[in-house]
Order: sequence, then C-alpha cells, then structure tokens
Amino acid sequence: MFKKSRRKIVAAIMSILVLLWVGTLGVIYASSYFEMTKQNEQMLQAHAEMYSLPNSFGEMMPPNRPRQDGNRDFNHKFNSESPRFQLSTFYSVAVSYDGEILEVKNGMSTVHTDEELVSLTESIIKSGRNNGTENNLAFYKTDKDGYTLVTFMDNTVINESAMTLFRYTLIFGVVALVLFFFLSMYLAKRIVNPLEESYQKQKQFISDAGHELKTPVSVVSANAELLSREIGDNQWLQNIQYENERMGMLVGQLLDLARTENVAPQMEHIDFSRLVSGEALPFESVAFEKGLTLNTNITNNIGVIGNSTQLKQIVSILLDNAIRHSKEQGEVWLTLSKEHGFAKLSVINKGDEISEEQRANIFERFYRVDTARNGEDKHYGLGLAIAKAIITTHKGNIAVHCFDGFVEFRVQIPTI
Repeated sequence: MFKKSRRKIVAAIMSILVLLWVGTLGVIYASSYFEMTKQNEQMLQAHAEMYSLPNSFGEMMPPNRPRQDGNRDFNHKFNSESPRFQLSTFYSVAVSYDGEILEVKNGMSTVHTDEELVSLTESIIKSGRNNGTENNLAFYKTDKDGYTLVTFMDNTVINESAMTLFRYTLIFGVVALVLFFFLSMYLAKRIVNPLEESYQKQKQFISDAGHELKTPVSVVSANAELLSREIGDNQWLQNIQYENERMGMLVGQLLDLARTENVAPQMEHIDFSRLVSGEALPFESVAFEKGLTLNTNITNNIGVIGNSTQLKQIVSILLDNAIRHSKEQGEVWLTLSKEHGFAKLSVINKGDEISEEQRANIFERFYRVDTARNGEDKHYGLGLAIAKAIITTHKGNIAVHCFDGFVEFRVQIPTI
C-alpha cells in the first residue's frame, strides 16, 4: 500500500517536471523558430528588393508587366546594413515568365551548384509557394517587372547551431530529470514514512490487544459457565455470557486481521472453482432461512496460487455480507469466471445503494455502512477489511459497485 503511495507521489512530481520542461522547451523553440523564420523572410525580401538584372537582360523584358504576388508596395523592415544581413550567404535565380533562366547568382558554387539552384527554383515555381525552406535554404519568390525572382539564403550554420543547442538541452534536461527522480523518491519516502509508521503501530496495537484480550475473555467464559451450573438460569449471568461472546467474536476478528496482515501465508496451487463451490454450499441453507435464494454460476478448472484457508474466508465474508444486507424475498448471485488472466469472483445482492463516500471507506477497519447497529449482530466492520488484506496478499484487487438497486462485490485474483 505504501509502496504504491510512494510511486504515485514520484509519478506526480515527475509528471509535473516533465510537463514544465517540455512546455518550456516547446515555447522557447517555437518562438525562436517563428522569429527566425520572420527574420529570414524579411532579409530575403530586402535582398529581392535590391536585386536587378543586368541591362542586357532588362532590355529583353517586356515593359510594365504586373507583379503577381501582390507585393508591389512592399516596404521591407529589415536593415540591410546589419551585420547579420552582410554576413549571410544569398543566392538568386531569375526566370522569365516563359520559363527561361535569365541569371543565376551563386557566390559559393562549391556549396550549391547552379544546376541545384535552378532545379530547386523550378520546383518552387511549380508548387506555387512564395516562401519556405528547402534543403537548409530559406527561399522567397517574388515577381519583378517582367520576370520571376527566387532568392535563397543558406541557413546551414544556423540550423546546425540550433540542433546542437537542442541536443545539449535535451541531454542536460534528461540528466536533470534523473536527478529530480531520485530527489522525488527521497521526498516521497520522507512524506510517507510517518504514515507508514503510524499504520504499523496501529497494526501492532490490534495484534497486541487481540492477544491480551483473548485470555481474559476465555477466563470469563469458563467462570460464567461454571457459575451457571451452580445457580442455574440467571438474567444477569446471561447478560455476562452474551456480552462475553460478543467480545470473543471481536477478539477473534482482530486476531484474524492481525494474522492476515503480519504473517505471510503458505501458498500452493488451488482449484479455485472447487474451493468456491464447496464454501458456497453451506450458505444455501443460510440464505433459505432468510427467505433468499442463492444462485451460483461457477466456471470449472480455474486455478490460482494462494492460501486455501484465506480464500475460503474471502468467499465466506462476501456471501455472509450479501445475505445479511439483502432485501427479503430476494436473490443472491455468486459467479466465478476467468477473464484476461484473472479469476473473477462476483457476489451480487439486491440492497440499498452505497454512496460514493461510503464506498471509499467500506474496506477500512471498523467502518460500518449501518452505524446504528453497533455490533449487535456480532459484526464490527472488520470482515471487509480482512477480505481486502487477504486479496492484497494474493496480489489481487477487490471493489464494490452499485447499479439499478443491486450491490456487487468483485474480486480479481491472478490465475495460474
């Protein structure tokens, strides 16, 4: 139980840290990407505005051709005298409206050949895109008077720097998360330890109290029996015997709970189907005496690894609970099936709906849904706590569900 609590605390802390880390990185890199893209476009627009064909080509262009991209009145906001603009590497390809290559400006032909730039330009014109990135080249397409111009800017260095920064950020982030993981484990242990110590003291108290009370209860029972033989029937003596019997039942349940929680049971291969069938048989007469019908549907040959005594106790607790809380002239259903590697034991009765708050506490010690009964029926709210302890020992789970006036207790235990 406490290991699970520690894991939940560690998972919560790490989830928050991972979300913060991923969110922060996402915001930083997204904003950086959009800012860089915006600046690239402004630089390319500035370069395109400054570009002009040599006169020999300009004379060949038809006059007064309209600009098709709507940027006739474009006024770039980037300072062409800035160091970044001056240090950037630009390429440009001018293409006539008929598809003829008019000029290729390639200052560093060793990086990108003229043929590569021309091929990339034709692909961009065919795609209809005005800007974007291709092969580490940011591009911008514009219509000059009489021809189409595609300008490129090499972002190889910037992209590699960004990837290096991202890689180191990722590495140091993972290292930081590992360190925070161990720190969260330490904090989870410090948080849970006081609760675990308190729980252990409570279990020890229940065990010690049960053993200490067992002897005086036995002595009172023996003396009351001897006294009844001497004086015969007596109202006061009957009250002593009745209350002592109740006390004996409570002590027995306390010892059962302490034994279940503190002593590792001997496990063996068990035919769970046969065990459930045998344990359910005596309850048919118990149900009949209360005007109820016990219906069973048990799948054969379901095997589990467990302790037969404790598993019988599970069936007994659930059937006793269902019969006691069923409405008169009703039915109780017990089913056992195998689903997804688990033996599923279900006990259903028709009864009052259990609220969400009560369902959350129903497996706690001494918790009773009907608080007005105060143990007069020799039940003290320990049965379901014992059942949960047994199921936990068998690496299973137990839950309660309410639907359409029915109450179901469902147990799942791993099968062989």
